[in-house]
Amino acid sequence: MAKTRKIPQRMCVGCREMKNKKELTRVVRTPQGSIEIDSSGKKPGRGAYLCPQIDCLQQALKGKRLQKALEQEIPDEVIAMLMKQISQSSVIQGE
Repeated sequence: MAKTRKIPQRMCVGCREMKNKKELTRVVRTPQGSIEIDSSGKKPGRGAYLCPQIDCLQQALKGKRLQKALEQEIPDEVIAMLMKQISQSSVIQGE
């Protein structure tokens, strides 16, 4: 009898919904203090998760939830990279 594997769940800081970890984008504050987008989901540091939707990113920034989760201000370059990545993923998914 095969065991069913547990699928890791994470909460989006924008919409605050629990979703599968693989569906979300991870933003990480590295031990050196820089903020990066973690495509592998395995970089060391403090992480926060976002849905691949512009609305969730805007809600997370407006309510300063992303800044609170990472305990640091988010540089404009990282926000621009997140916007670009989310818009590309929504084009690929056909939304």
